[in-house]
Amino acid sequence: MYNVVGVRFKKAGKIYYFDPVDFPIEKDQHVIVETARGIEYGKVVVGQKQVGESDVVLPLKKVIRIAGDNDAKIVEENKTAARNAFATCLEKIKDHQLKMKLVDVEFTFDRNKIIFYFTAEGRVDFRELVKDLASVFRTRIELRQIGVRDEAKMLGGIGPCGRVLCCSTWLGDFEPVSIKMAKDQNLSLNPTKISGLCGRLMCCLKYEHDNYESVREELPAIGKIVVTSYGEGKVTGINAGTKSVFVQLFEGGKPKELPLDDVVVK
Repeated sequence: MYNVVGVRFKKAGKIYYFDPVDFPIEKDQHVIVETARGIEYGKVVVGQKQVGESDVVLPLKKVIRIAGDNDAKIVEENKTAARNAFATCLEKIKDHQLKMKLVDVEFTFDRNKIIFYFTAEGRVDFRELVKDLASVFRTRIELRQIGVRDEAKMLGGIGPCGRVLCCSTWLGDFEPVSIKMAKDQNLSLNPTKISGLCGRLMCCLKYEHDNYESVREELPAIGKIVVTSYGEGKVTGINAGTKSVFVQLFEGGKPKELPLDDVVVK
């Protein structure tokens, strides 16, 4: 077992485990840690706990120190520098006539590297752009192409539900979402109804999918002949949300929505 703390570097980013060493680290504190990108400033979102070897990436990196006011000041200075770097990069992209959209710029805490995030429809030859940026900033430059879901996560926005995007507020990892999930929930397959700001299927289709699948196992399949308190009929639809069944009675009339306990497969 390993004693760890969970650190997050962005508001809704992934959580990474670090060795707290002997520091009295508590949740919501900020720490300085060493990462693959260099020295970084992060927030402790998971207090000290024991985890198994399968939950960590070995060798487990250690917390360098608990962050202080001066470290927070450096972070703010880096954010200001990143905004200036964003403007500079836009000019360079225009100069080189590259078909790419700059999304965000990020300095590592120690300013050992600047990361430029961008989107593009295909591959972009940005070698000359990197040379120009390196000559301006005199540090390591990384251009990272991201997808439209990552772009929405970075920029944020208001979803169709009227709330701030899940991906930009709390959703750490993207999970696969399929059109089958929308079908299983009897939703309209109109792309404008089930797509988020990123243009991809909404992440929230995944949230209740497991519940819908378990309920559907209890409900009779469409087309089954059933016996109800109103007589025999044929299942024409189901409502997994209310655990009810739509039955077209053989005696005629409109289909009735009946609770599951009033429907028995013949």
